[in-house]
Amino acid sequence: MPSRTKERNPARLAVRDVNPKHKSKRVIIAIDGPAGAGKSTIARMVAQKLGILYIDTGAMYRALTLKALREGVDCSDERTLSALLKKTRIDLVYAQDGALRVFLDNEDVSADIRKPQITRFVSDVAKVPGVRKQMLLLQRRLGMKSSCILDGRDIGTVVFPHAEKKFFLDANFKERVGRRHKELQLTGQKVSFQDVEKDLSNRDTIDSTRACAPLKKAPDAIYVDTTDMTINEVVETLLGYIESSSR
Repeated sequence: MPSRTKERNPARLAVRDVNPKHKSKRVIIAIDGPAGAGKSTIARMVAQKLGILYIDTGAMYRALTLKALREGVDCSDERTLSALLKKTRIDLVYAQDGALRVFLDNEDVSADIRKPQITRFVSDVAKVPGVRKQMLLLQRRLGMKSSCILDGRDIGTVVFPHAEKKFFLDANFKERVGRRHKELQLTGQKVSFQDVEKDLSNRDTIDSTRACAPLKKAPDAIYVDTTDMTINEVVETLLGYIESSSR
């Protein structure tokens, strides 16, 4: 009798959260929007306020992009990227203060995945259908475990179209470029405003025109223009909508 060969384990992603205060009723909150709109910062702060888990989907794609670049994989090669993801482990580890650490195959790559080179290629990796299909399954699996908030490009349209609350955060282009430039400077990365502007414009084009799960506002998502708002104002605005719907 022929021996059975074991199938390769699918891509693994785990979220380890310290002392999450999950609600008795599972609630999913989706935040979508273009790069530089403040999604990650807002999602993390709202999650802390509500005592629920924040799943940084962008970090997942960035971690895979880092691994692809390290291994010399063409970021447009669907077959190779899909195979690479199947043998990859990504862990999102949250501390008591809400700080996120990202581990790629047990290596802390939290700083590496935020570098300009990763930003330059992450949209190329994220538009690959085979990669998005696997990430979709991982994100849904995580989201089904407990109350959580996720941010990305297609959370409210594809990943969780039936999320209890959906938001679409936006800001004018110059404001988004300025925010991203400042963010990079604060991490010690020397990059010009013009380079950030070019990269962000390229990401906008790729994210909004890709064939698989393009960036777009869900019909039932609440649109929030953050151009002239402070971070706290945006957080309070979202909390206001969330809390009013739960009464």
